[in-house]
Amino acid sequence: MGELLEPSPLSEQSRESNSRPILLGMAMVLLVAGVVALLLRQSPKGMVAPHPYSANLKLSDLKMSAAENFVGASVTYIDGTIANSGDKIVIHALVHVIFKNSMGQVSQAEDVSLHVLQTSGPYPDAVDLNLSPLAPGQSKPFRLTFEHITSDWDQAYPGLQVTDVSVK
Repeated sequence: MGELLEPSPLSEQSRESNSRPILLGMAMVLLVAGVVALLLRQSPKGMVAPHPYSANLKLSDLKMSAAENFVGASVTYIDGTIANSGDKIVIHALVHVIFKNSMGQVSQAEDVSLHVLQTSGPYPDAVDLNLSPLAPGQSKPFRLTFEHITSDWDQAYPGLQVTDVSVK
Protein backbone atom coordinates (compact mmCIF):
# COMPACT_ATOMS: atom_id res chain seq x y z
CA MET A 1 0.00 0.00 0.00
CA GLY A 2 2.95 2.31 0.69
CA GLU A 3 4.04 1.93 -2.91
CA LEU A 4 0.78 3.36 -4.25
CA LEU A 5 0.98 6.59 -2.22
CA GLU A 6 4.60 7.38 -3.06
CA PRO A 7 5.27 8.95 -6.47
CA SER A 8 7.30 6.75 -8.70
CA PRO A 9 10.38 8.12 -10.46
CA LEU A 10 8.80 7.30 -13.83
CA SER A 11 5.76 9.56 -13.29
CA GLU A 12 7.96 12.58 -12.32
CA GLN A 13 10.05 12.04 -15.43
CA SER A 14 6.95 11.91 -17.64
CA ARG A 15 5.66 15.18 -16.08
CA GLU A 16 8.96 16.90 -16.82
CA SER A 17 8.98 15.61 -20.37
CA ASN A 18 5.39 16.92 -20.88
CA SER A 19 6.15 20.37 -19.46
CA ARG A 20 9.23 21.01 -21.62
CA PRO A 21 7.34 21.12 -24.95
CA ILE A 22 4.65 23.29 -23.39
CA LEU A 23 7.21 25.77 -22.04
CA LEU A 24 9.11 25.71 -25.31
CA GLY A 25 5.88 26.36 -27.25
CA MET A 26 4.94 29.27 -24.99
CA ALA A 27 8.40 30.79 -25.42
CA MET A 28 8.12 30.50 -29.21
CA VAL A 29 4.69 32.15 -29.20
CA LEU A 30 6.00 35.03 -27.09
CA LEU A 31 9.02 35.41 -29.35
CA VAL A 32 6.90 35.49 -32.52
CA ALA A 33 4.45 37.95 -30.93
CA GLY A 34 7.35 40.23 -29.95
CA VAL A 35 8.82 40.15 -33.46
CA VAL A 36 5.43 40.90 -35.03
CA ALA A 37 4.84 43.78 -32.58
CA LEU A 38 8.23 45.29 -33.47
CA LEU A 39 7.60 44.98 -37.19
CA LEU A 40 4.10 46.50 -37.03
CA ARG A 41 5.05 49.30 -34.68
CA GLN A 42 4.65 52.74 -36.26
CA SER A 43 6.75 55.69 -35.36
CA PRO A 44 4.70 58.40 -33.63
CA LYS A 45 3.41 61.02 -36.02
CA GLY A 46 4.77 64.38 -35.08
CA MET A 47 3.29 67.62 -36.25
CA VAL A 48 5.11 68.64 -39.40
CA ALA A 49 6.32 72.21 -39.33
CA PRO A 50 4.17 74.46 -41.52
CA HIS A 51 5.57 75.71 -44.80
CA PRO A 52 7.34 79.07 -44.25
CA TYR A 53 5.04 80.83 -46.75
CA SER A 54 1.92 79.73 -44.81
CA ALA A 55 2.46 82.67 -42.45
CA ASN A 56 1.44 84.92 -45.37
CA LEU A 57 -1.94 83.23 -45.77
CA LYS A 58 -4.73 84.42 -43.48
CA LEU A 59 -8.08 82.64 -43.08
CA SER A 60 -11.00 84.83 -41.97
CA ASP A 61 -14.80 85.22 -42.04
CA LEU A 62 -15.39 81.57 -41.18
CA LYS A 63 -18.89 80.15 -41.56
CA MET A 64 -20.02 76.56 -41.17
CA SER A 65 -22.93 74.89 -42.88
CA ALA A 66 -24.24 71.41 -43.56
CA ALA A 67 -26.19 69.99 -46.46
CA GLU A 68 -27.45 66.65 -47.61
CA ASN A 69 -25.86 65.20 -50.75
CA PHE A 70 -27.70 63.26 -53.45
CA VAL A 71 -27.35 59.94 -51.59
CA GLY A 72 -28.76 61.35 -48.36
CA ALA A 73 -25.51 61.70 -46.42
CA SER A 74 -24.68 64.88 -44.54
CA VAL A 75 -21.80 67.01 -45.85
CA THR A 76 -20.25 69.77 -43.72
CA TYR A 77 -18.70 72.90 -45.21
CA ILE A 78 -16.39 75.51 -43.77
CA ASP A 79 -16.47 78.66 -45.89
CA GLY A 80 -14.34 81.72 -45.41
CA THR A 81 -11.88 84.08 -47.03
CA ILE A 82 -8.20 83.43 -47.69
CA ALA A 83 -5.86 86.39 -48.12
CA ASN A 84 -2.33 86.27 -49.55
CA SER A 85 -0.20 88.96 -47.92
CA GLY A 86 3.04 87.63 -49.42
CA ASP A 87 4.82 88.28 -52.70
CA LYS A 88 4.27 84.91 -54.43
CA ILE A 89 1.39 83.27 -56.28
CA VAL A 90 -0.19 80.41 -54.32
CA ILE A 91 -1.21 77.39 -56.42
CA HIS A 92 -1.96 74.89 -53.62
CA ALA A 93 -2.72 75.03 -49.91
CA LEU A 94 -3.34 72.25 -47.41
CA VAL A 95 -5.22 73.03 -44.19
CA HIS A 96 -4.86 70.99 -41.00
CA VAL A 97 -8.31 70.91 -39.37
CA ILE A 98 -8.80 69.82 -35.74
CA PHE A 99 -12.24 69.01 -34.35
CA LYS A 100 -12.42 68.74 -30.56
CA ASN A 101 -14.86 67.05 -28.18
CA SER A 102 -16.62 68.54 -25.16
CA MET A 103 -13.57 67.84 -22.97
CA GLY A 104 -11.26 69.80 -25.30
CA GLN A 105 -9.55 66.68 -26.64
CA VAL A 106 -8.93 66.11 -30.34
CA SER A 107 -11.72 63.92 -31.67
CA GLN A 108 -10.81 64.20 -35.37
CA ALA A 109 -7.91 65.73 -37.30
CA GLU A 110 -7.72 65.96 -41.08
CA ASP A 111 -5.55 67.55 -43.73
CA VAL A 112 -7.83 69.04 -46.39
CA SER A 113 -6.98 70.76 -49.68
CA LEU A 114 -8.23 74.32 -49.78
CA HIS A 115 -10.55 75.08 -52.71
CA VAL A 116 -11.53 78.57 -53.77
CA LEU A 117 -15.11 79.40 -54.72
CA GLN A 118 -15.81 80.59 -58.24
CA THR A 119 -19.13 82.35 -58.64
CA SER A 120 -19.13 82.71 -62.43
CA GLY A 121 -21.92 80.13 -62.90
CA PRO A 122 -25.40 79.76 -61.48
CA TYR A 123 -24.00 78.46 -58.19
CA PRO A 124 -20.61 78.70 -56.42
CA ASP A 125 -18.18 76.03 -57.54
CA ALA A 126 -15.21 74.96 -55.36
CA VAL A 127 -12.10 74.60 -57.53
CA ASP A 128 -8.49 73.80 -56.71
CA LEU A 129 -6.10 76.71 -56.25
CA ASN A 130 -4.12 75.36 -59.18
CA LEU A 131 -7.05 76.30 -61.48
CA SER A 132 -7.59 79.69 -59.83
CA PRO A 133 -4.28 80.79 -58.22
CA LEU A 134 -4.15 83.32 -55.41
CA ALA A 135 -2.01 86.29 -56.45
CA PRO A 136 -0.02 88.46 -54.01
CA GLY A 137 -2.30 90.86 -52.13
CA GLN A 138 -5.42 89.04 -53.33
CA SER A 139 -8.30 87.58 -51.28
CA LYS A 140 -10.73 84.90 -52.38
CA PRO A 141 -13.60 82.99 -50.80
CA PHE A 142 -12.70 79.37 -49.98
CA ARG A 143 -14.44 76.14 -49.00
CA LEU A 144 -13.35 73.07 -47.05
CA THR A 145 -15.59 70.02 -47.47
CA PHE A 146 -16.05 67.15 -44.99
CA GLU A 147 -17.94 63.99 -45.88
CA HIS A 148 -17.85 62.72 -42.30
CA ILE A 149 -17.26 64.34 -38.93
CA THR A 150 -17.15 62.26 -35.78
CA SER A 151 -20.23 62.31 -33.55
CA ASP A 152 -17.90 63.13 -30.62
CA TRP A 153 -17.34 66.64 -32.05
CA ASP A 154 -18.49 69.48 -29.75
CA GLN A 155 -20.06 71.48 -32.65
CA ALA A 156 -17.66 74.41 -32.11
CA TYR A 157 -15.54 75.86 -34.90
CA PRO A 158 -12.53 73.62 -35.49
CA GLY A 159 -8.94 74.78 -35.36
CA LEU A 160 -7.54 75.62 -38.81
CA GLN A 161 -3.88 75.95 -39.78
CA VAL A 162 -2.40 76.20 -43.26
CA THR A 163 0.42 73.65 -43.21
CA ASP A 164 1.52 73.04 -46.78
CA VAL A 165 1.75 75.60 -49.56
CA SER A 166 2.88 75.46 -53.19
CA VAL A 167 3.92 78.76 -54.75
CA LYS A 168 5.30 79.95 -58.04
